Amino acid sequence: MVAWFLELSYPLQALIATLFTWAITACGAAIVFLFKTVNKNVLDAMLGFAAGVMIAATFWSLLSPAIEMAINLKMIAWLVISIGFLCGGLLLFIGDKIFDHFAKDKVNSSSLKRIVMLVSSITLHNIPDGLKIMVWDGRHFIIMIK
Repeated sequence: MVAWFLELSYPLQALIATLFTWAITACGAAIVFLFKTVNKNVLDAMLGFAAGVMIAATFWSLLSPAIEMAINLKMIAWLVISIGFLCGGLLLFIGDKIFDHFAKDKVNSSSLKRIVMLVSSITLHNIPDGLKIMVWDGRHFIIMIK
């Protein structure tokens, strides 16, 4: 099954991988249409499961390779990781303060703030994800599938 995929051109592989990732995400999100109400305990369990998956994905896809790369480059791994983590938190903090500056005296600004921060965070998250799917190195495309 993998052989046919590997025989495709790199851009087509990237397109198929991207569409597959999108379809799986859409299927997971579409589950909400099956329920009118959700028991709080079930919701808590689903949120806990999602948080665990995201923590595992964060470590195995981001932190572990970053630690390994920092060690290979003879850098202080914990310092590099800490700086990156703090920069991400600082970016969200700055976004929060910018929103507060522009949303003074608006009705429902608390609800609007949560929406804008969520959309901004997801957008910022998806930019590097989109960039890492397919990279041009000057001679050919390099496909990186998570």
